[in-house]
Amino acid sequence: MFENLSGRFSRIVQQLRGHARLTEDNIASTMRDVRMALLEADVALPVVKAFIEQVEAGALGKEVSSSLNPGQALVKVVQDELVHLMGDGQASLNLNVPPPAVILMAGLQGSGKTTTVAKLGKWCREKHDKSVVVASCDIYRPAALEQMRVLAGENRLEYFAAGERKQPVAIAEAALKHARSRFADVLIVDTAGRLHIDEDMMAEIRHIHSALTPSDTLFLVDSMMGQDAVNAARAFNDALDLTGVVLTKVDGDARGGAALSVRHVTGKPILFLGTGEKTSELSSFYPDRIASRILGMGDMLSLIEEVEEKTDQEKAKKIARKLKKGRGFNLDDFRDQVRQMQSMGGLSGLLDKMPGMQQMSMDSVGGLAGQEHELVKFEAIINSMTPGERRFPAVVNGSRKKRIASGSGTQIQDINRLLKQFGRMQKMMKKLSKKGGMENMMRGLGGNMPRGGFRR
Repeated sequence: MFENLSGRFSRIVQQLRGHARLTEDNIASTMRDVRMALLEADVALPVVKAFIEQVEAGALGKEVSSSLNPGQALVKVVQDELVHLMGDGQASLNLNVPPPAVILMAGLQGSGKTTTVAKLGKWCREKHDKSVVVASCDIYRPAALEQMRVLAGENRLEYFAAGERKQPVAIAEAALKHARSRFADVLIVDTAGRLHIDEDMMAEIRHIHSALTPSDTLFLVDSMMGQDAVNAARAFNDALDLTGVVLTKVDGDARGGAALSVRHVTGKPILFLGTGEKTSELSSFYPDRIASRILGMGDMLSLIEEVEEKTDQEKAKKIARKLKKGRGFNLDDFRDQVRQMQSMGGLSGLLDKMPGMQQMSMDSVGGLAGQEHELVKFEAIINSMTPGERRFPAVVNGSRKKRIASGSGTQIQDINRLLKQFGRMQKMMKKLSKKGGMENMMRGLGGNMPRGGFRR
């Protein structure tokens, strides 16, 4: 996420920290680099100008000039201005209203509204224990209503069927009446994608808004659209009086221009980030955490929260109990570790949140991609083994390797790599189970794990 912008800013931060004193020349040079980084990230020009002016004012301020380490003090100025640009403090949905709290979704065609409705419904149910009804007013896109029905079923949300109603406003009014009759806490209404230059469609969504009087009106913006997204957000905000923004597809956005521009242009907070296609891949937007990641400082709070949410605590305890009893770490356990790593975005997802590791992730992106693929291979190989082979990998001989390779669509060399890597991890687990295990494990990591990841 935002790899290009993060790479440029990380280098700028390193240069700044190396300055024992700040002069007009090195401040001007730094600001040129910052300006170029923002423009290359497709940040809107007025936003770039405002940001540079604020940082320059801070750079010439008393706090920086009198600091014992002015370079680091200026880094703090840049970080604070990034946070301010994206919104000071975390904003949230307005769910503390007489039920149902109505959330209206608006956006351009292809921005991911329908999937985000399911994501948001799941978020309300799991995070806030709310009963949720979802409805779709998209009568134009083929199978849009059916897609909403399927997603609702998969995520344990109640779906309101449009039935014979053919008008979006009529569907919205009936959905609100239904949600009230069911004493639902939240009603989320999907709308058809529309271009902000289409007057008839914009008039339609204004009528839907008037019929629902929603507590939140969210604009969904594809973060990869760059400045086009900002122009669309401005137009929708003028038409609907938005209360917040959801950035979708940020997992594919290497630039980050939309994240840095939308808040400044619309004045509306970014509430959520869509980080993938799965309905679990929706995260709250924290300006301070995103600023830290852009500057290469990592995001340990999000990483800790993700580990707590996405790792199977019972499986972790089971492995710990096995180790305490002296029972071996086997390939079933290894596969569980691989799956949990993948659930947190794989190696690149973990590195992106660790301080100082973003640049490593970008410098070795080809290597990381290969290692991500290697994890997928490892799981396929383990799945092709018998339960006995997973518990006792030592029995895997030449003929068994041929059978496993055929069943998993891999090569015998891949199986050899898996067994070799598993052997290293097994040794570390044995050290961990002994007295002083953590120290032994760290020594094992230092001696056995390669700098670039998995050994081949």
